[in-house]
Amino acid sequence: MAHGAQRSPLLPPRPDLDLARECEVCLGWGTVVTRDGDHELCHACQPASGGDESLAVTDL
Repeated sequence: MAHGAQRSPLLPPRPDLDLARECEVCLGWGTVVTRDGDHELCHACQPASGGDESLAVTDL
């Protein structure tokens, strides 16, 4: 019996397809699927996002 994908409350990441066009790792998709079935931006062609580190406020 076939099973469909599980629903996730998180949206998949949005890659820059211009950067992904010639990538051999993600085959032009800009994302890769992890062993857990999660979509992540391709580490080879997509720039690393700053995440919360760039928005962190330090106490003086």
